[in-house]
Amino acid sequence: MIKSELPSIVKALLKSQAYPHKPQKIELVQTQMSFVFLTGDYVYKVKKPVNLGYLDYTTLEKRRFFCRQELELNRRLCPEIYLAVVPITESRQPSAISYQLEGEGKPIEYAVKMRQLPQDRMLDVLLPQGQVTQEMIAKVAEKLADFHQKAKTSSEIAAFGKLDIIRQNTDENFAQTEKYIGVSIPRLSYDHIKSYTNDFILGNASLFDKRVTEGKIRDCHGDLHAAHICFTDGVCIYDCIEFNDRFRYSDVASEIAFLAMDLDRYQRADLSHHLVNTYVKLSHDEELLKLLNFYKCYRAYVRGKVESFKLDDPYIYKEEKKTTMAIAQKYFDLAYSYAKIKPLLIITAGMVGTGKTTVAQALGQRLGCAVISSDVIRKSLARIPPTEHRFEEFQSGIYAADFSAKTYNEMFKQAGKILSQGQSVILDASFGRKEDRLQARKLAEEWEADFTILECVLNEEELKKRLGQRLKGVTTSDGRWEIFEMQKQSFESITEFSPQQHFILDTSQPMDKIMGIIWNKL
Repeated sequence: MIKSELPSIVKALLKSQAYPHKPQKIELVQTQMSFVFLTGDYVYKVKKPVNLGYLDYTTLEKRRFFCRQELELNRRLCPEIYLAVVPITESRQPSAISYQLEGEGKPIEYAVKMRQLPQDRMLDVLLPQGQVTQEMIAKVAEKLADFHQKAKTSSEIAAFGKLDIIRQNTDENFAQTEKYIGVSIPRLSYDHIKSYTNDFILGNASLFDKRVTEGKIRDCHGDLHAAHICFTDGVCIYDCIEFNDRFRYSDVASEIAFLAMDLDRYQRADLSHHLVNTYVKLSHDEELLKLLNFYKCYRAYVRGKVESFKLDDPYIYKEEKKTTMAIAQKYFDLAYSYAKIKPLLIITAGMVGTGKTTVAQALGQRLGCAVISSDVIRKSLARIPPTEHRFEEFQSGIYAADFSAKTYNEMFKQAGKILSQGQSVILDASFGRKEDRLQARKLAEEWEADFTILECVLNEEELKKRLGQRLKGVTTSDGRWEIFEMQKQSFESITEFSPQQHFILDTSQPMDKIMGIIWNKL
């Protein structure tokens, strides 16, 4: 929508004189259902007069009602931000019509008035910058545990956790995404997720019933993802769903799974695990873990579905649809990874510079699972910053045999904790010793996880070039050409695994192609 097409009231609210505090700058952000005016100190949110099926804002009375709902419901988690529902009044002059926020006279529209939150403190902004700590996520978990404990429940709300409603929701998902098979979701993934979902519901009927009777179905937030969390004075969790009660009424496990899934999407499975573990510890809801993958799968699938719907929107440009397609595929990939019956333990192997970390990080992002790096663990044990270089002699200092053994043991310890929760994990290390590789497979067997080793190889000319470029950048690795020369003499060839467990990857190929090869084999 270009500016000339905006309704007259919206055009008026882009001018400073319409506001009581006369802001110097006004920014308009649009969603499918609202006009949002950012004025520096305050935000004013005006609902569009639309009927989208699942919401109806078509009359002034309805818009006022839902403004009040938004205020009341969001004050549960963010009381200091949601200030008031304010009127927009109209003044008719002989030559023009003017509009005034919080003015006198008969209201012709309403807005939700909020304090403007700092954009640079939003969780979805901080995550890609690597500025989110476990302590920050623990605070979110604490706030949610307290919120869920106090959240309203009733027989009407509890009904949304019953088996027939859950099955109705999942059946609707699969029916609505059939047209996207072979477009944004492969047939194999669609069939596997559908089978997993139906089998899980059928096999856990008593668990779902127990959640209902134990009061785990609550009036929740409903749209709990990273973009709705701000770290300002404390933690603000805002913009819950106010327009349709049934979108908020859910098992608390589903709500936690939503945010955990979103953290996985940002390739921060470590934070995802910390969120869940902290919440479970505070809420004493151990059964949540049994439902976590199911609800993660469900939430990721819904997001994939919603993004796929945009592919049919004639008003979205072709280039934007390419981005939308990639997002939809990523969500469906996540859903598929959660639908795996067994967790995965994947290890990389190979010499310095062969691209192990790049492959591990890309795969971790696609699978939504934790990546444990030997470089990071090694420097953590040595109490030095991860990007501080230690150019030790080969197999000396923090790379001596005894220190490497400590590093691998710590990796296995952390991986075991993740596997114990039924979650997948990738170990990013050279795994040059047969003994360490067999220990990794033994760990997988202990937790009944599928095991895969990804051996990364690269021609020496390209490898030497990569190692030279790496030293110019910021990296946790201390690998360099002289280390490679010595490492290849001591690296024990990988012959102990079957072709079904051992994949050899030529990392000179584009990463998209490498991911496709791995995905087809997994």
